[in-house]
Amino acid sequence: MTSLNKNRIESIDLLKGLVMVIMALDHTRDYFHASAFLFNPTDPTQTSWPIFLTRWITHYCAPAFCFLAGLSAFFVGKRKTASELSGFLLKRGLWLVFIEFTIVNFGWYFDIYFSNFDFLVIWSLGISMIVLAGLIHLPRTIILIFSCVLIFGHHLLDKIHFDGSLLWGVFHEAHIYSFPNGLHVYTDYPIIPWIAVMSLGYYFGTFYDQSFDQARRKKLMNIIGLSAIVLFIVLNWSNLYGDPDGWMKYDTLSKTMMSFLDPQKYPPSLLYLLMTLGPSLLFLANVENVKGSVVNVFSMFGRVPFFFYILHIFLIHLVALVAAEATGFGWQKMILSNWLTEVPELKGYGFSLWAVYLIWVGVIVALYPLCKRFDVYKLNHKEKWWLSYL
Repeated sequence: MTSLNKNRIESIDLLKGLVMVIMALDHTRDYFHASAFLFNPTDPTQTSWPIFLTRWITHYCAPAFCFLAGLSAFFVGKRKTASELSGFLLKRGLWLVFIEFTIVNFGWYFDIYFSNFDFLVIWSLGISMIVLAGLIHLPRTIILIFSCVLIFGHHLLDKIHFDGSLLWGVFHEAHIYSFPNGLHVYTDYPIIPWIAVMSLGYYFGTFYDQSFDQARRKKLMNIIGLSAIVLFIVLNWSNLYGDPDGWMKYDTLSKTMMSFLDPQKYPPSLLYLLMTLGPSLLFLANVENVKGSVVNVFSMFGRVPFFFYILHIFLIHLVALVAAEATGFGWQKMILSNWLTEVPELKGYGFSLWAVYLIWVGVIVALYPLCKRFDVYKLNHKEKWWLSYL
């Protein structure tokens, strides 16, 4: 029997750090890749494999991070009573929702008029924490059943539509709402599937109890991870259930494969979650004893994810202002009153994919010292309660 030790915590931080860094690639692509303003990077009829894979790899970020947030909540609960954990999750969830609609929103747009109101990933994490604050009082088996029912069954709601209903968009249907006063509302992260992903992560925290042997945990997580991948392939191949749009057969195998590997993300379909959470579980199962300087770097980012998230949005957008000015478009074009890929004046702006990767690496290198200092500060000041909200 083995106890929950530092290596296991670091395996979670490692995955969290990896998805944060990969997420930054997606956002760098949004602001700097020329084709981002012309077509969907996963559209088989227009994209290429380098562009497709640059977008595809980032699909793993939101599900993995939401799952890991639930897992982390379980660890926090080891040091608190159930009521204390509920209070923490409720307050942190409300804090995240507030940050999404203020600081994060401003970071995306630099628009002092807040012409856009986006329900994005930080919002979904916040709401999921608020719901989890209540779920933790249920038996763990019920939490597992609740999570699986929502993840596997939310497509039963796909045929239900309420035209113009913002509330339904918040719960289940990703949509863009435009109002006469110029306000745009994006419900890209409907909450029904995401609350289930976080509660599933909380349930998986039991795998890290001291009563769980490391070998048994590794075996179980490998079995579940591989089963999720197999189920993704089988269900996807059938094209019967698990994704509202399904995949299409094109005139070439290459395009067909792209379609097969591109299940719906907004909201996350069952196939999307199987495709992303399966490999995430395999990763967690097999990296508990991995060490090294590279591991330390990514684990550091994983210990300060929220801090990194806020900084990287503002840095990427600031660099985009400079790039727009330097290429003749004018920095004013990057003061956005709509999502940047929806701004007609930015068509023609942007750089090659290689330039995007170079900018991405530059962003990570620039943020490393700040994140490192903040990580050291957090480790040395665990008594400061407010650090748990950053």
